[in-house]
Amino acid sequence: MSDYPGIDNVHSFVILAEELSFRRAAERLHLDQSALSRRIQKLEGSLGFRLLERTTREVRLTQAGRSFYEDNAHLLRAYESSVQLARRIAAGKLGALNVGYMAFAATELMPAAVARFRQAHPDVDLKIRYIRTQGQKIALANDEIDLGYMIGPFDHSDYHSLTLSIEPLYVVTPRNHALLRLTVVTPADLADQEIILGDTQEWEEYRWRLNNLFSAEGISLNITIEASNTLALLGLVAAGLGVTLYPESLIGFLGRNVEVRPIMHPLFRIHTVLAWKRSNRSRQVRDFVKVARLTGVP
Repeated sequence: MSDYPGIDNVHSFVILAEELSFRRAAERLHLDQSALSRRIQKLEGSLGFRLLERTTREVRLTQAGRSFYEDNAHLLRAYESSVQLARRIAAGKLGALNVGYMAFAATELMPAAVARFRQAHPDVDLKIRYIRTQGQKIALANDEIDLGYMIGPFDHSDYHSLTLSIEPLYVVTPRNHALLRLTVVTPADLADQEIILGDTQEWEEYRWRLNNLFSAEGISLNITIEASNTLALLGLVAAGLGVTLYPESLIGFLGRNVEVRPIMHPLFRIHTVLAWKRSNRSRQVRDFVKVARLTGVP
């Protein structure tokens, strides 16, 4: 505590009040007894009343000294605790961090970064929330989340964005589907297929990206069924009601009742980015970006 200017004399008195011995108090404070005595005299002079009664054999607190000790011992402990807490927060050891994520980051990118971050910063209150891409942009603007895993690219002057993955798209089919007999599946092969996709509220950004990709090839998707629930969507595909389109990161989580094939086209890729406000310079955000960069596969 003696490192903090302006409270040295009060701190010295508190230690002396606990020890009731100039020798023992001086040892705790790493001072000589004459220096400790000068501090107490200076404190008493500034307060305008005596804190101690001293004889050759003992040191006792005055009534005023007892009151001053009881109040300030508590305040000094609280002050020291607040300094240590602030130091830990400044070093990214405490505080809060809110991270949004969409489905394509849920299986690998987000969990891997969260695991690394929590290992390095176990005392940070880290919260993760599933939010679709458009919802994340609103949440970032309103400071409801600090960072967001979203479908990219995301180019905005108020935000940083880090590309974490660029994944090929796959067609997901029922077993024994006709597309599985093709040597290569191209976008044109999907022109006449019955397509099952997530509804526009849940898959808004993904639907928009898919529409742009296929429109650039002169193809209009024949979307016959929409489902807001991923399990229901896969069940509909497995039941033979159509095919769907997924990025590579989700392929290993589809189950045994469907088959997959990559769509062979250099532009049929989905970008996953991590975005955060340029104005958010917190240590927690910077540290999370570092671990997210390590887990990304650009």
